[in-house]
Amino acid sequence: MSTTPLTSNEHGQRLLAEHSSKEMLRFITCGSVDDGKSTLIGRLLMEAGAIYDDQIAALQQDSEKHGTTGGEIDTALLLDGLEDERQQGITIDVAYRYFTTAKRKFIIADTPGHEQFTRNMVTGASTANLALILVDASKGLLTQTKRHAFIASLLGIKHAVLVVNKMDLVDYEQSTFEHICQAFRNFAAKLELPDVRFVPISALKGDNVVQPSSNMLWHEGGSLLHMLEHVYIGGDENLRDLRFPVQWVNRPNADFRGFSGTVASGCLRVGEEVTVLPSRKTTTVERIVAMGSDLSEASASKSVTVTLKDEIDVTRGDMLVRRDNQPYVRREADAMLVWMSEQPLASGKQYWIKHTSHRTSGEVGDVLYSMDVNTLHRLPATTLQLNEVGRCRLSFHDPLMFDPYRRNRHTGSFIMVDRISNETVAAGMFLDPEMDVEEEHWETEPSRRLQRVESRVAMQQRSAKYGHAPFTVLITGLSGAGKTAIATKLEQQLFDSDHKCVVLDGQAMRFGISRDLGFSAVERSENLRRAAEISKMLNDSGLVCIAAFVAPHADVRDRMRDVVGHDRMVHVHLTTSIETCRQRDTSGRYVAADEGKIADFPGVTSPYEQPDQADLMIDTEDNSVDAAVDQIINLLETRS
Repeated sequence: MSTTPLTSNEHGQRLLAEHSSKEMLRFITCGSVDDGKSTLIGRLLMEAGAIYDDQIAALQQDSEKHGTTGGEIDTALLLDGLEDERQQGITIDVAYRYFTTAKRKFIIADTPGHEQFTRNMVTGASTANLALILVDASKGLLTQTKRHAFIASLLGIKHAVLVVNKMDLVDYEQSTFEHICQAFRNFAAKLELPDVRFVPISALKGDNVVQPSSNMLWHEGGSLLHMLEHVYIGGDENLRDLRFPVQWVNRPNADFRGFSGTVASGCLRVGEEVTVLPSRKTTTVERIVAMGSDLSEASASKSVTVTLKDEIDVTRGDMLVRRDNQPYVRREADAMLVWMSEQPLASGKQYWIKHTSHRTSGEVGDVLYSMDVNTLHRLPATTLQLNEVGRCRLSFHDPLMFDPYRRNRHTGSFIMVDRISNETVAAGMFLDPEMDVEEEHWETEPSRRLQRVESRVAMQQRSAKYGHAPFTVLITGLSGAGKTAIATKLEQQLFDSDHKCVVLDGQAMRFGISRDLGFSAVERSENLRRAAEISKMLNDSGLVCIAAFVAPHADVRDRMRDVVGHDRMVHVHLTTSIETCRQRDTSGRYVAADEGKIADFPGVTSPYEQPDQADLMIDTEDNSVDAAVDQIINLLETRS
C-alpha cells in the first residue's frame, strides 16, 4: 500500500500541531547558594537535546575561561549569563530557559540563592507550577533552603521536588539521602505543599538527571526528567470560578463594542448569564471573538473579546463573573506581603495597587505580624524590610474584586508600586476575609488576672478510685477512614473493662462547642485546639478520652500532644487510601469536593499531611473495626 509523502510544509504543520498540543510545565529552581541550580539546569538542557552543537562548542570555550570543573564542560555557564555571575560563580538575576521533550514543554526559571535576591525568587515563582528545591548532600538543609520552600508554599506552588544534589560527594549513600528527606518532611509539614517528592542526583556527573543512575540503584523513583514529565498538573488550574477582568473596551467601529481581556479562571460560554462587577448588573454573553473568528467558549488563559447582549456600562478594571459565584468586592482586606524594596514599608503612605487589570491607590493600615521563615513563627512588627514577609491590613480608594490567593492565584494576587519612583515595592496575596479566626489561639496567653483552681483530689487518688490511669487516644485519618466507628467500639470495650471514658468526635463537636467554626485549615486547627483542652480537662479528672478527628495538619497534631501531655497521649492514625474512603462515602462530600463545591476538603481540595511518627498505624482496608480496636488495646497494655 503506497502513501503519498508529506510535503515539507505539511510536515512542518504537523510538527507544529504536535508541539502546540503538548502540556506546558513551568518550574523554578531554588535553594541555597552553590547548591548547583545552574549546573543542574544546564545539564538538563544539554542531555535533553536542547543545546545546539555550536552552543556546546562556545560553552567549552567559556568553561576553559570561567569554569570550575577542571577542564570539563561547566553547564552552569549556560544560565549564569551575566559577567558578574560568571566571575562570582553565583546566580544574581532570574534566568528563563525553554526546552521540550516528547511528552512536555518546559519553561525554567533559575532563581538566585542569596537572601538579598529573595525578591527575584518571588518573581520566578509567581507563575510556576512546580518548585525544584536543591540541597547540597554534603551540607543538608540550610536556612535559605527553608526560606525558598516557605516562599514556594506562600506563592501557591502545589508541587515541590526536593533535589538532593552532589550525591557524588557522599559516595551516593542512601542513608544520607533519607536523612535529608526526613528533615525536609518535618519542615514541610508546617507548609501548604500538597505534593512533595524526592530525588537524588549529581548534576555535575549527570547521575539521575535525565537517565537513572547505576550509582543509585536503591532509588526507585526514576530520574528527575521522568518526574518532571509525569507530575500531574491538570487539577492545578481553577476551572470552577469564572473570572474575566476587562482590560480595554474594543470599539473599532460604530457597529462593534466588545470587551477584551484574558480569562483569569473558569470558562466563559456564549449564551450564559454573567454579572458585571462592581456594578452587579446582569447580562448575557452574545459573542466570544478571538483572532477574527467566533468561539463557543473560552477557558482560563485564553485572550478574547466578549460582546454582551445588553448595552450596559463596562470599563477597564471591571470583571465578568457568574451570578451565583462571585469574588469578594471590598475596600479593605488582609494580605500577605513580600517586601521587595530597599525602602521599608510605611504605614499610612499611599501606594498604587495593581490588581488584575485594575489600578487604584491604597495604604497599609497595620502590620499584624512578620514571619520568621526559619521557624515559621509570627513576630510582632510595625514595618517590613527588604525580603521580609508579613501579614498586613490594607485599605483601597476603590473596591477591588478579589478571591483568596489559595483559591485563585490570578485574582488573589497584586503588586504595590511607589507613586513617586514607580518602583514595585511589594507582591501581595489576599487572605480570606471570612477567616479572621486566623489569630493563633494556640499561642494566645490567658489574662493575667485569671487564677487556676487547684483540685483537692490528687491524681493518685483518682487512679486508685477508678482503677486506671487517665490517657487520651487521638484517632486521625481521612474522612471515611473509620475513625468514629473505631472510637465508639474502643469506648465500649474500655467501658466493659471498667474504664471511665468519653468519646470526643470532630463532627459531634460541631453540633455544640464548635458550631461557630467552618472547615478551613485555621478553623480545623481551632476545633482540635478546643478538643485538646477538653481532653486535658478529662484526663485531669482521671478519665480516659478517645478523640476522633480528621486533623490534617502535622503541626496541629503535635500541638495537641503538647497540650494533653506526651506521656498521656497515644496517636493512632488510619492509613486508609483515599480511593477506599471515596467508596465508603455515603454523604456525597467527596463528589462535591471533586466538583469544587466544597473548599478545603482534606485529601481532595486541600492537603492531608500523613504522620511519620504516629504511635500506631492501622490500614482499615485490611483490618476490621474489631481488629483495629484489638491493636489499640494491645498498644495501651504494653504502655500500662
